[in-house]
Amino acid sequence: MKTKIAVVAIIVSDLTAVERVNQLLHEFGEFIIGRMGVPYKEKKVNVISVVIDAPQETVNNLSGKLGMIKGVSSKVLTTK
Repeated sequence: MKTKIAVVAIIVSDLTAVERVNQLLHEFGEFIIGRMGVPYKEKKVNVISVVIDAPQETVNNLSGKLGMIKGVSSKVLTTK
């Protein structure tokens, strides 16, 4: 199956959502190449970037599930 490299940018503004985001990323762990999280305590947000190699359907599935979590926003950039 053809895969794409994607970067998922996630901003968690409701810190009670961090556990759900981590759980979701764990579910997609087989596709994750790397991850970096930066807690920005002054603004009370967490910024997470995740690089994945996955079929487009999987990228869309992850993005959609992240978008359903209250207090979480995300955007995806994929290779052509």
